[in-house]
Amino acid sequence: MADKSHCLYCREDLGGKRYVCNEGKMVCVRCHTKFCANTCAECHRPISVESKELTHKGRHWHEECFRCAKCYKPLAKEPFSTKDDRIMCGKCCSREDAPRCHGCYKPILPGTESVEYKGNSWHDECFTCCSCKRPIGSQSFLSKGTDTYCSPCYDKKFAKQCFGCKKPITSGGVNYQNQPWHSHCFVCSSCSKPLAGTSFTNHQDQVFCVDCYKTCVAKKCSGCQNPITGFGKGVNVVNYEGGSWHEYCFNCKRCSLSLSNKRFVANGRDILCPDCANK
Repeated sequence: MADKSHCLYCREDLGGKRYVCNEGKMVCVRCHTKFCANTCAECHRPISVESKELTHKGRHWHEECFRCAKCYKPLAKEPFSTKDDRIMCGKCCSREDAPRCHGCYKPILPGTESVEYKGNSWHDECFTCCSCKRPIGSQSFLSKGTDTYCSPCYDKKFAKQCFGCKKPITSGGVNYQNQPWHSHCFVCSSCSKPLAGTSFTNHQDQVFCVDCYKTCVAKKCSGCQNPITGFGKGVNVVNYEGGSWHEYCFNCKRCSLSLSNKRFVANGRDILCPDCANK
């Protein structure tokens, strides 16, 4: 009977002292801590009877050691989750599972505004134009290689510049003498009529619609007094002594014989064939 009042390990008399009953055997507090106590999963020290012990899925912790593996928040009286045998608070667990922002590499937490593009994720404020650095948000954007641009920066950097207004050409446009133009900028130098898709001509590095070329620029035929435009019937021109004629107007004044590519005689302001000149 005497053995029943002694510690199982050190044989110390436990009469009037605190002890622990371990599997029906009496063990002093000191020996229980040394031989019987569970080991804390966090600090790896034994959990004595004086400490409050927490248990989860076969593992044991001191109350003060039961905390989030990421932020170290005490979890003895808080909701928690486990991930890869780690104890975490709900917030850190959400962070652990959340996708990482391709810009700042921080987690994108549930409920946070974000952008998905080409299999990557960004915080809304991290998805920025690589040129002006402003968040793109709901604006339209374009990419060049791995870089993303807002539309104004993309146009400024890559779009062709109109030869007329020097602003980017974002769609359509006209190409004339290897120079790009907005359709609305490519106009007649005289009347400002748009020339895209119409007939026009060039004179001294200026472009004119057919009507303005006839009235403002073209020489007058010395025969019919109509403008020589190079359009329509008779595009060939005969020039002589400062005068110009449509090819079909360069005729003998008397017999109307066509003198284009033939011998002729000038009689004052009149052009005559040799036969008429000899009469």
